[in-house]
Amino acid sequence: MRDLLKNATARLDSWSTDYAAVTGVSGTRLLLGFVGLMYYVGQYQERNYLFGPDGVLPHEEFTAQLTGFSLYALSASPWYFQLLYHLGIAVALAVTLGVGGRPGLALHWVLLWSVYQRQPGLLDGGDNLAYVVIPFLLLTRCYDRFALPTGLANRLVQRLPGRLRALSVPFHNLGVLMVAVQICLVYVVSGLYKVMGEEWQDGTALFYIMRVAEFELPGWSNLVYENDLLVVLGTYGTVAFLVYFPLGVLVPALRPWAAVASICFHLSIAFFMGLTGFALTMIACDLVFLSGALDRALLWARGRLPRTWTAGAADTAAPAALPEAERPSGESGTKTAAEPV
Repeated sequence: MRDLLKNATARLDSWSTDYAAVTGVSGTRLLLGFVGLMYYVGQYQERNYLFGPDGVLPHEEFTAQLTGFSLYALSASPWYFQLLYHLGIAVALAVTLGVGGRPGLALHWVLLWSVYQRQPGLLDGGDNLAYVVIPFLLLTRCYDRFALPTGLANRLVQRLPGRLRALSVPFHNLGVLMVAVQICLVYVVSGLYKVMGEEWQDGTALFYIMRVAEFELPGWSNLVYENDLLVVLGTYGTVAFLVYFPLGVLVPALRPWAAVASICFHLSIAFFMGLTGFALTMIACDLVFLSGALDRALLWARGRLPRTWTAGAADTAAPAALPEAERPSGESGTKTAAEPV
């Protein structure tokens, strides 16, 4: 019992002193920024027709049916639309490159929400997860990796009182935990919902899904749905994977394997069904479970790249440690844990 209490105390201390999955959430931020950038650029040629005030959904009809908020509803001016759309591209690029910090990420969320609301017919489901996850990332140090070093954020942070800076650790870990819990909920709810479907119960669901015209990949999809064994294994395997994914990530030894399986699963969705934005959004959230592996990959890469290439990255390789006098009691330094939960 005493050992159990000691372990619980150690975990609680770790929660308040060690940053968890910094590399993982940094990868999540990068990929979510890239998904937004890909959405803007992918529709760029048809932007006036799809999102413009005089496009397929006129501004009057758009504002009449809008149930939430959208910056595109504020004005019917073509100049305002062009300014807002190109601002969205610039902010999405900044988030991808790791520039702008939390204010830039918050602005990206607002602009992304606005453009998604402007044309709901183009959404593939990944938008719902992005809506939820990006606010969680605002709690984390998701700009500590895969970001262009500017030094501005570190200078601003150093001006804050030490006690206030110490609060960033539990807030960061809370954000990481919320991302992890959210992705697990998505998997479990999706899996349990499928279990109730007759086609999923008799093992034929994959056959019907891959024959839908909007999602069929000519020359490839038929290789799957014409093979009875692949259809049955794919149908039952999908349900089992979705339902039991949270159990896999609860075990540290199985966590990276569960995340890799999820990434492969969504890459197949992107390839066969063309739901690239949805797949990349899911993969972005899976990265919180691969933070340790990403850290090792970065160390391996730095050992093989020219020193000048990695000198700038070293400045943001780890969260800045608090001065000795300002650390919480019992803290000997700032560490980055590889496990998110």
